[in-house]
Amino acid sequence: MFHGTMTALVTPFKHGIIDEEAFRAHIERQIEAGIDGLIPAGTTGEAATLSLKEHTQVIRIAIEQTAGRVPVIAGTGSNNTAESIELTAAAKSLGADAALLISPYYNKPMQEGIYCHYRAVAEAVHLPQILYNVPGRTHSNILPETVARLSQISNIIGVKDATADMDQLMRTMVVCGDKIEFYSGDDATALPFMALGGVAVISVVSNIAPRTMGALTQAMAQRDLIAARHHQVALVELNRTLFIRSNPIPVKAACALLGWIEGGLRLPLTPLDNEACTELRAAMQAFAGEDAFHLVS
Repeated sequence: MFHGTMTALVTPFKHGIIDEEAFRAHIERQIEAGIDGLIPAGTTGEAATLSLKEHTQVIRIAIEQTAGRVPVIAGTGSNNTAESIELTAAAKSLGADAALLISPYYNKPMQEGIYCHYRAVAEAVHLPQILYNVPGRTHSNILPETVARLSQISNIIGVKDATADMDQLMRTMVVCGDKIEFYSGDDATALPFMALGGVAVISVVSNIAPRTMGALTQAMAQRDLIAARHHQVALVELNRTLFIRSNPIPVKAACALLGWIEGGLRLPLTPLDNEACTELRAAMQAFAGEDAFHLVS
């Protein structure tokens, strides 16, 4: 249903509130670069510290600015099933093309609880929905058998897999067959993920390097492994430094270095420290991908 490179958007803040002007400009920049889809209010968008009103505001702005030019997949996940239903219903009413729902965090549900959570949201809101498995954030893992059960629900159409575990990916693909699509949630392993059958990357690095990640996924779609490897190698240091501290701290710092946003974060996230910022700046200055970086600070 979706393909290529889709950006997990940062949420710009200015004086502690959403910077709508900078957010719209960032979306426009992404579309001009040829991005295949946009994800507002996800992990990279600091959804965990957005109020319900702000959460829907971010989704609304993204849909308005995109104006149907590329799909908008709204982040609507929560560790509260009722809240996930409310957010997903709001995303549908605003015109989102699909919803991306992180697996419930903190509660540490069992596999049956994860299954029931996703089923409840899917049954409550008839909108295409994508599971999001990121054990490093949630401290739970959606096992292949649970994904297979969920793949039987008609409006669960895909899974964003951020495990970087190719063995688990293959086992999940085997038990699911062609019921759902697989989207990488780990920029550093985009090439092997797509080589195994993934159809898209939901990317952090594409906030600042959309053309390079787009060239990588396009090369994989064309089965040009040599070109894809070239682009993956070009991104190695950038991918590493964008995760040198908790996401989205480094990527927002990178956007600020480019003069796109002020770089403000919501507590408990704190600004990138000087040592890490020096490392990030060096990676950006050395970057030799398809995107041209003009650092302003």
